[in-house]
Amino acid sequence: MFKALFFDIDGTLVSFHTHRIPVSTVEALRKAKDRGVKIFISTGRPPGIITNLGQIETLIDGYITTNGAYCFADGKTVSLHPMLRKDVETIVSDGYENDYSTIVVGTKSLVVCNDTPTLRRVFVHDLKVENIDFSLTYDDLTDENILQVTPFVTEEQETRLMPRLESCTAGRWHPEFIDITAGGIDKAQGLHEMAEYMGLKTEEIMAFGDGGNDIPILKAAGTGVAMGNAIGEVKACADYITTGVDEDGIRDALRHFRVI
Repeated sequence: MFKALFFDIDGTLVSFHTHRIPVSTVEALRKAKDRGVKIFISTGRPPGIITNLGQIETLIDGYITTNGAYCFADGKTVSLHPMLRKDVETIVSDGYENDYSTIVVGTKSLVVCNDTPTLRRVFVHDLKVENIDFSLTYDDLTDENILQVTPFVTEEQETRLMPRLESCTAGRWHPEFIDITAGGIDKAQGLHEMAEYMGLKTEEIMAFGDGGNDIPILKAAGTGVAMGNAIGEVKACADYITTGVDEDGIRDALRHFRVI
């Protein structure tokens, strides 16, 4: 019996087309919650830009954010994994040298280094992240631990950058950027830590995702579900492939496994 469901946000819970959670998904999660199933978020977004879950906010029991670097539930920190500062500075410097943007996520603040039209198009226009304070600078993060850096690099640039970093893990859920966290930190690690905190067994957990950064958690969960709109690598590692986010995919999967 499944006791917990873990959901990615963009492309899994929230449609890339409407920027909202489908009504069928909201209703399905309410039914699961009524049956005593816990609901968790598993996202690459830091808490400050999780702005699109208002429809289900009251149903959520805990969060894996910044790809596992910061997890919390019940108003308490479950885990926190900062990056090495020298790795952060290597990425930021490379961004200025090669003219790409980086988003640096601290424990409290989020800073854009080398603001570019690409970042504005992808984050503000396409993903509807409209609450970034572009006036902040890297110096504003002096007293904060850094949890994640998001460089807007191609796959080719990624292969050149990553070997220069001492202890980092990269995940890509968008063709125009990657999320970089401390070595060994990803959504799977977040799942393990949240499961331990909540007293959950692996076989009691179902995880949903669509992007490359979801692969670790789909493999770590008792059952991994890929959305119909997921990339091929995600579908290849999933235990089950449901329909797309805009085709009632979450509802269909929860019905298939008799969660609702």
